Amino acid sequence: MTASLRTQRLLALFAAALLLFNFPLLALWDRDATLLGLPLFPAALFVIWGALIALLGWTIERPEH
Repeated sequence: MTASLRTQRLLALFAAALLLFNFPLLALWDRDATLLGLPLFPAALFVIWGALIALLGWTIERPEH
């Protein structure tokens, strides 16, 4: 992967994080529901956060060709 492509992917990941942690999309998870006994809002925040970290690690650690 070239440096330019890696930079574009990192910027796209940053933009996705901004959108996912902003009000309109974050309000979707603010309900009185539970997921495996946990309130939905903190569980969704943790899952989104973990997915972003996993995608960041996958993007950074990918070998260049």
